[in-house]
Amino acid sequence: MSDQQTKSRPSATALLPAGWPAPKGYANGIKARGELVFVAGQIGWDTHGRFAPGFVAQVRKALQNIVAVLATAGAAPEHVVRLTWYVIDMAEYRASLAALGVAYRDVMGRNFPTMTLVEVKSLAEPEALVEIEATAVVPD
Repeated sequence: MSDQQTKSRPSATALLPAGWPAPKGYANGIKARGELVFVAGQIGWDTHGRFAPGFVAQVRKALQNIVAVLATAGAAPEHVVRLTWYVIDMAEYRASLAALGVAYRDVMGRNFPTMTLVEVKSLAEPEALVEIEATAVVPD
């Protein structure tokens, strides 16, 4: 497959059409085989409903919450093939990219799945600054 990037995960291959520049921090597409795990949108709070202080801390906690849900299915960060991020302030997201990269890699490692980022007016929980949902594929 000359038009596909050869970067592999345990159950997935990132796709890169011929002539496209390699994306930074995400994949354009992923081909995967295995058992699907869908994780509902997670926000940056702990098991007692306390929010982490600030945007980057909430992102870190939301990602940790995703990892906790994945673990119940026998999945791990490297099995994630898609993330959808909902943020209430795109400017804050952009201003936090360096710190977000550190937080992301600390929790998710160097797995860079397909990602979509959307700015929304608000989230269901008034204190939430971000909500992230995930899809993972666990190898057969």
